[in-house]
Amino acid sequence: MDFFTITNLPLVQRSMMINSRHILWLCGLGCWLLSAAQVVGSEPGQLPDAIIKIKPSIVAIGTFQKTRRPPSVFRGTGFVIGDGRQIATNAHVLPDKLDREKNEMLAVFSANGSEVEIRQAIKIAEDRDYDLAILEINGPPLTAVTLGDSNRVKEGETYAFTGFPIGMVLGLHPVTHRGIISAVTPVVIPQLSAQQLEKKTLARLMAPYDIFQLDATAYPGNSGSPLYQLDSAQVIGILNKVFVQQSKETLIQQPSGISYAIPSKYLIALLQKIGKE
Repeated sequence: MDFFTITNLPLVQRSMMINSRHILWLCGLGCWLLSAAQVVGSEPGQLPDAIIKIKPSIVAIGTFQKTRRPPSVFRGTGFVIGDGRQIATNAHVLPDKLDREKNEMLAVFSANGSEVEIRQAIKIAEDRDYDLAILEINGPPLTAVTLGDSNRVKEGETYAFTGFPIGMVLGLHPVTHRGIISAVTPVVIPQLSAQQLEKKTLARLMAPYDIFQLDATAYPGNSGSPLYQLDSAQVIGILNKVFVQQSKETLIQQPSGISYAIPSKYLIALLQKIGKE
């Protein structure tokens, strides 16, 4: 029925036909918007639950010296693994040495509400090739994360990481970022000329391995943060800003802002090596 036919109908009948068309159109639009909202909201809706799961496992790594001002010095992020007394982080986060004469100690900082707990830590394992370290603390166990299978990670998948990007400047409140796996890429790229190769780059070329490249921006304080799945909060990588960036971006004068993560399989292997897995 065309427009001219409709206009010749009685006013009441004409109004009913037009309104019924509007109702059908609005119903179709509403169904489409609801479907779109469900698709768009499905992924972000999982993240709040994952953050709730992961936050109790996030700790700060640093040193503590009672007579120093400030007594606490932040060096990076870590997360609880194993039986709740082991902490995973990057090896480069740890200090080269401690001032034992002034009772400086390696410390793990955790928050319980507004209270901050400081525990002395010792290094029980380290793998410099993958820039990983495992610490151990005494006392009651903390909430440990579950380590996932990093071999199943695919490019384009979305993951999150939680840590302390600018240290404890804003208090011991973990911050979460989200991004996709932009690439599964070698830890170091061969240069066009041998003159461009640095000693550390050449050493890593002898034993290459793949890492995760992310489109989310991490900061030096994020070193040691867990990279985890949005649905299960299983950890599939360890954020690494400094160590990997020096390998992949040696020819870039200005830092690119690209972030990287070490696959969790290397952390699992280190745990197995010391009998903690």
